Order: sequence, then C-alpha cells, then structure tokens
Amino acid sequence: MTKVLIVYYSRTGNTKKMAEEVSEGAGRAGAEVELKEVKDDFSEEILEDMLNSDGIIIGSPTYYGLPSAQIKALLDRSVKHHGKLDGKVGGAFASAGNVGGGNETTILAIIEAFLIHGMVIKGTSAGDHYGPVSIGKPDSRVIKQCRALGKRVAELSEKLR
Repeated sequence: MTKVLIVYYSRTGNTKKMAEEVSEGAGRAGAEVELKEVKDDFSEEILEDMLNSDGIIIGSPTYYGLPSAQIKALLDRSVKHHGKLDGKVGGAFASAGNVGGGNETTILAIIEAFLIHGMVIKGTSAGDHYGPVSIGKPDSRVIKQCRALGKRVAELSEKLR
C-alpha cells in the first residue's frame, strides 16, 4: 500500500485544517496516510518518516512570502537524507492572512527543496496550479483543492511505486 506523509505547521489552525483535508483526499485514493505536525521543538522522527513514505506533502503558513521557520528548519535538516528521497512524489500547500501574501512563493520554496531532493512534483491545470492556497480559514474551494492534492500525490505515488 502506498504511504503518504503529510507534514504541516499551524499557528492559527488554518494550515492544520488544510492538512486534514489533504489527508482525507489521499486516504480516499487508497493511501495509508500519516499526518504529522511540526512543533517548535523539532522532532527528528519526521525526517525518518520521510524516508519511509512514497509521497510527502508539506503545508505551511506564509510568513513574508516564505514557509514558517519550523518548516524551513525541517527542509534544512532534510539534507541528511540528500539523495535518499529521489523519485518520491511531493506536494505543498500554504495559508496566509491576505491575498497577495506570498502563498505561491511559499509553496514554490517547498517544491524547490523537493526538486533538490530529486522528488517528482505533479501540478494541476485545474484550480491552484502549484498547490492549494487559503486566505484565512479554508472555504469549500480550498477544501476541494486540498483533497485533490492528496488524491493526486497518492495516485502518482502508487503508479511510481
């Protein structure tokens, strides 16, 4: 069975809600899903979980157009697995407080790290092309996009497995 790891940091609960919806989509696609929240006191366990997953999806609130410090620390520490995530499927999502707040640049920062790891990224021609974005609390459009991301990563992970 395909295993999809969903990692997120959330201060207000908005990114957490998105992560839960991404998880729902991956689960409905038949994947075994593991949902992990990055805390301020970083856990090395998440890095090990990345090795044991077929797909990895990371979500972050947007701070100054970039991922949170907690997600950035995870990505920085993932260097210990450089070359070991090659061929895994990745995806990203972000939340922000306002339109034009840097959601897409946050997603792209996560995707850039995934590409350096040699991971495979599948965008979409429908909706949020790079990954789901939410302004404030996720609405029905965002929930639909989050579930689609989970499904997309789970299905591609299964094909490549």
